Amino acid sequence: MNGTIKKKTDRGFGFIAVAGQTKDLFFHSKSLAGVTFDELAEGDNVIFDVEESPKGPNAVNVQRA
Repeated sequence: MNGTIKKKTDRGFGFIAVAGQTKDLFFHSKSLAGVTFDELAEGDNVIFDVEESPKGPNAVNVQRA
C-alpha cells in the first residue's frame, strides 16, 4: 500500500495517512525496512504492508516510496 507519514512522535512510533481511508495506520520504529525512524519525516511518501494486531491494523515493512 501507499501512504504519507502524517505524524511522528519522539517515542518511536507514528501514523500513516492512506488516501481514501478515514483512519490513519499506526507504525512502530521496529516495523521499518531499509530506513531508520530518524530518516523519515512528516510528509514523506511511504510504501508498506498491513498486518492485523489485537489493537487493529498496523503498517509493517514501512519504507520510502
